[in-house]
Amino acid sequence: MPSPKSHILDAVAALEQGERRRAAALIAQDLRAGEQTGDKWASVSKLANKIGEIDLGIEASRRFTMTEPIRLDRLLQHCGALAQIGRSEEGIALLDRLPPQAQQHPGALHFRGTIASEGGDFENAEALLRQSLKAAPTSPQGWFALTMIKTFEPGDPDFAGMAAVEPHIGTVDPLTQARYFYGMGKALVDMGEVEQGFAYYEKGAAIRRREEPYDRERHKAFAAGLIRDFTEEGMARLVPSRARQQRAIFVNGLPRSGTTLVESILASHSKVTDGAEVNLVQAAMIPTKDNSFEGAIAYQERSKSKDPWGEIAEDYHKMLRMRFPGSGLVVDKTLSQSMVMGLLLHAMPEAQIIWMRRRPEDIALSAYRAFFTSSVSWSWSMEDIAHQMKLEDQLFAHWTALFPDRIMTVQYEDMVRDPQSWIPRLLGHAGLEMEEGVLEFHKNRRKVRTASVKQVRSAISTDAIGKSEKFAAQLEPFRAAYYG
Repeated sequence: MPSPKSHILDAVAALEQGERRRAAALIAQDLRAGEQTGDKWASVSKLANKIGEIDLGIEASRRFTMTEPIRLDRLLQHCGALAQIGRSEEGIALLDRLPPQAQQHPGALHFRGTIASEGGDFENAEALLRQSLKAAPTSPQGWFALTMIKTFEPGDPDFAGMAAVEPHIGTVDPLTQARYFYGMGKALVDMGEVEQGFAYYEKGAAIRRREEPYDRERHKAFAAGLIRDFTEEGMARLVPSRARQQRAIFVNGLPRSGTTLVESILASHSKVTDGAEVNLVQAAMIPTKDNSFEGAIAYQERSKSKDPWGEIAEDYHKMLRMRFPGSGLVVDKTLSQSMVMGLLLHAMPEAQIIWMRRRPEDIALSAYRAFFTSSVSWSWSMEDIAHQMKLEDQLFAHWTALFPDRIMTVQYEDMVRDPQSWIPRLLGHAGLEMEEGVLEFHKNRRKVRTASVKQVRSAISTDAIGKSEKFAAQLEPFRAAYYG
């Protein structure tokens, strides 16, 4: 019997026309009628994840993983996909079913170590990562993961083992090379070797700039278009949204501005299920094609719905339920939502925003030193950081003037200096009552999949304020570009 016709090319074509729902239906049809295994499911999984269809993406990933011959690297990739959407327990369960020898594979130990780290069990995480490195002492990923959960001391014996990897680093892919250089940079700065450490950061950043350059002019033009078009008069042309459901509490701000701290505070409340960089607003906005005002008008003109923006909100909440089943509120702190803020607040009339602001130099230092797993192409150059931060300043001023009652501005420094006053205000803006346990949010052992994984396990402090002052020479290019 011939294989059923694949609809994936039709799904891609639908996506190009902004028809997200039709693309999802075609992918689902392929999964219902298609083979239970096969290499093609790898690309199907990527497509499904791109449009926010998490369940379809995971099922396609499972079928690719189970394709003969079954390989451990594919299984670990599938476990990583599960962890990415908060289902790490399912990944661990898959590893538990492996033969004992396979469970001791460096990759399996590494996965267990990173999951332990995300859960705040740093002692177990370090033990597992050291087991992994004992089996694979030249693993760049293993050393990077260990570096993220420990502080190196001058003369640290681990540094020699990590440095021994460098002569072989050219044999791995560019992203892994960059990850290793960021790890070396962090270790050296920990040990007080700031100049040498930043030289390694630059090595890693140069690789990332080469692989994915930041397009200053495109970002500048897009931000200017948002400010020009999204006015009270312009938004009056958009059909009002009838959506009233609202599970998400949106926390916006540049990475390293305190968004993870606020997420942790909110997620410790009994009525809040969890939080993450869920990356679903962009998927829900696919019908606009490019998130521009022109794209928004074109979408509602071709839509056959009486409530086109309500459908956008409905799709967002459907995808959110896949990621976070249940009825509790969810913190959505996805990066770069400044670029869709107008459409987000129009489609979801009940949505509230907490917008984090922080001293520019402290953000710049932290962003440059962070190895972001998502695409943050402006963070790989001090000058590009300054450029993006200027755009963020302009968008912040625009959106807060347009939506003054729905956006609450929180200055990071003020919040950490006086959390007893600010935490109730955060909760109030989100429609939540104060709970005593929220003040001890750092004791919550929820999983954290960001570069702030260690910081959020500590009580609020002012230690990070002005940290950039110790790196004046390294930040001079940023200051010249941002203030000049």
